[in-house]
Amino acid sequence: MRERLPRLICAVALCILFGLTYALFGKASVKKDLTQTLSTQGDHVSVAPESTESVTGWQQEGKDNGSQGTHTKSPCRDATLRYAASIAVQEALAILRTLQPQRNRLGRFEKTSGFVGMSLYYAKEAFSLLFMNGPRTDDYLKTGSSESRLSKPLAEAVNLLEEAANAQEPDAIFLLAEMNFYGNYTHPRNYKEAFRKYSELASLNGNGSAQHMIGFMYATGIGGAVERDQAKALMYHTFSALGGNTRSQMTAAFRHHSGIGTPRNCNEAAYWYKHVADKAIAWSRSGPPGGQTIDKASHRIADENGGVYGEGASVVSSGVYANKAGPNSDSHAALDDVLEYLDLMSRKGDMRATFNLGRLNYEGTQTMKRNLRTARYYFRLVARKYWAKDGSVLTEDNGTGRIASKAAGYLGRMSFRGEGMEQSFPKALIWFKRGLANGDALCQYELGLMYLHGYGVRKDPVVAADYFKEAANQDMASAQTHLGRLFLDQGDISTATRYFDLAARNGHIEAFYHLAEISNNGIGRERSCGIATAYYKLVAEKAEPLHSSFNEANNAYGNGDLETALVDYMMAAEQGYEAAQANVAYILDEHRSIISLDSFFPWKRQRNSLQNTMLALIYWTRSAKQSNIDSMVKMGDYYISGYGVEADMEKAATCYQTAAETHQSAQALWNLGWIHENGMGVEQDFHLAKRFYDQALETNQEAYLPVKMSLIKLRFRSFWNTITHGKVNSIQPEPEPKKEWSFNEWISNFVEDHHPYYNNGDDDDFVDPSSDPMPGGDDYIDDIDESIIESLIILGLAGALAFLVYYRQQRQNSHRREMERQQQQQQGAVPAAQQQPPVQAPPMPGQQADGGFFPPQGDPNYGQWVAGGVGH
Repeated sequence: MRERLPRLICAVALCILFGLTYALFGKASVKKDLTQTLSTQGDHVSVAPESTESVTGWQQEGKDNGSQGTHTKSPCRDATLRYAASIAVQEALAILRTLQPQRNRLGRFEKTSGFVGMSLYYAKEAFSLLFMNGPRTDDYLKTGSSESRLSKPLAEAVNLLEEAANAQEPDAIFLLAEMNFYGNYTHPRNYKEAFRKYSELASLNGNGSAQHMIGFMYATGIGGAVERDQAKALMYHTFSALGGNTRSQMTAAFRHHSGIGTPRNCNEAAYWYKHVADKAIAWSRSGPPGGQTIDKASHRIADENGGVYGEGASVVSSGVYANKAGPNSDSHAALDDVLEYLDLMSRKGDMRATFNLGRLNYEGTQTMKRNLRTARYYFRLVARKYWAKDGSVLTEDNGTGRIASKAAGYLGRMSFRGEGMEQSFPKALIWFKRGLANGDALCQYELGLMYLHGYGVRKDPVVAADYFKEAANQDMASAQTHLGRLFLDQGDISTATRYFDLAARNGHIEAFYHLAEISNNGIGRERSCGIATAYYKLVAEKAEPLHSSFNEANNAYGNGDLETALVDYMMAAEQGYEAAQANVAYILDEHRSIISLDSFFPWKRQRNSLQNTMLALIYWTRSAKQSNIDSMVKMGDYYISGYGVEADMEKAATCYQTAAETHQSAQALWNLGWIHENGMGVEQDFHLAKRFYDQALETNQEAYLPVKMSLIKLRFRSFWNTITHGKVNSIQPEPEPKKEWSFNEWISNFVEDHHPYYNNGDDDDFVDPSSDPMPGGDDYIDDIDESIIESLIILGLAGALAFLVYYRQQRQNSHRREMERQQQQQQGAVPAAQQQPPVQAPPMPGQQADGGFFPPQGDPNYGQWVAGGVGH
């Protein structure tokens, strides 16, 4: 206590001193005193080394060990220095907040479907093409020039921060690093200086954010600040992850999962993904009753243009995913047109349109923010059409009742959660009970929540389970998840897992989490690290607002700031988001078209200053490994053309074959046909090339023109190869499959066949006698088909066999009658008293004891009879 007393006294004295100075002389005097204090005290402080290897204190983010000085300092001097540095940081921040970032206003104009919107869009494009293009600038991926002049306020703020950073003020160092990396407050980007500041801060106190940024720069090599080193990147991300940095935990998990910079390790990946998943679930359950509303911001920017290869050629816009609706269908309409149409129908009294307007405003879309007040207005319009103020029903129409019940569910949810209105459990209960009358699933689920936790009602898990079951039977994922949790608490693992599986089909985050926990801990089943890691990864990636940079990236891309968009997408890509990996590769890709107009128009806007083929191939590969088919095809394009890597035809063929096996990419099938036609990496085979071309057309009918042109060329080459006796396998006629007929089908076809053996009025039936080659011969010759003769012979043999059987039967009957007659005569001659048993006639040759002519199975003559030796 005695050691700390001088520090406390000095701190209090400094506070009083600076407070009085600020009150008497204003900011200018304080700023001058701060500068003098930092300049005089800075001589006794050694600046942290720039080496990135001296990373200490990584256990806790932002922890200052206070032992970086090389000279012994008194407690009062230390407190004075820290306080002066913190005041300098606050003063610099006050200046920086007055600076407005540069905005590309032209970048905010988007191409719309209306005439005015399209005119503004193309006018902006023409203006930028003609007047807004200077000479080619340096690559955005290279570090900026350090000689850029700063504005006077910015320079003043930077000087304050530099002086505070020299005093080892962590906030000042971090601010300078962020300004140089992101270009905040109009500061020019300088990635090398940013790397130096991040390294200084990481060495000073093991700051987790600084370690994360160092790992990111080692992983991507952005700005040319350092060379890419995946091992060092993993090391710094591991340090930051151990300190609790969520983004580094995501990155470390993905690297162990995919084997980037380290061998694949499922257990390590599951360990780090579980850390993020635990945070994601805790965040999801926080907030209003029912948890946070998770808005999805991750999407592929290439999909806005029809995919990587354009509309109709990419998987996302062709085949089974193609928009096959008619030209007059609503599926081709823009969101603004849909909203306008729904508003028109709502004004005409269409309750369904009114409800859909409310739901769109409540849930929001990618291009439309949530508007809770407007949503409440539309939901109330629907409710008032069905219920009076006292709750009585105004109409008996079932359709109106069902829609009104859905609106009541949303109104109750908004009252329950306090969205767009004051939170009120009694009002929510009223709305839920109204919607319950028509069996609305949302009302059933929300009532279950109220009884489960006792919100405005008595707590009763049994009643809650009943409501959850009713909603779960209507395939509501949230109800299925809560019902599964109740069964899990009771120890019924199989039933709980079944409900979790049902909810997981609809992408519920908690269902994924519980399935991951069950698989990871081996509850009711064997432990499966792979399944657990996959589920943990899904949970972690669904909590986008917690750790991803998609919102910043999307805003920057929409404003035309491609450099900021690229950096933010790269950060999400390093965390394992497939959509971000595809976006980075798409921005860096310089081979979107075979024909480039840059050579014809040197003044064309230089978008390809962001292009980097080697880095693009890295992210195409990572995206392809996460089942992106178009990215897999792009990999083949890079390998076959040698973009960013040495050309490798075999790898290209493997990429195309892998993508073609899904039967979703006509582009991959066409590429396979082309490489087989030309023998690129595979054996040249015209017949196999034709087969792949045909499959491409079967997969996507929009590929009709390129496929038919390719087939015409292929057939010409195959014909030339055939007549010149080339070594390539030419196109062969496809064998027609022969169907094996059953006996009934054969009989049916034979009966329905109309005179197959006769001519149908051919010219041979009317022969001119003058041209008869046999004058004086027969006037008419019957040409009997051989098949008719065969049929007649078969019929004759069958008739002869039937006659022989009939003749033999008649002989046997005649002989039997003769024997019976003789027996009767003998019996009549003997007196009745002396009658003896009838004497059987001597058996005929080959006849058995029972009178039959066929020996039984145990008889020695049975084998001869089978072979035809008896009775013949």
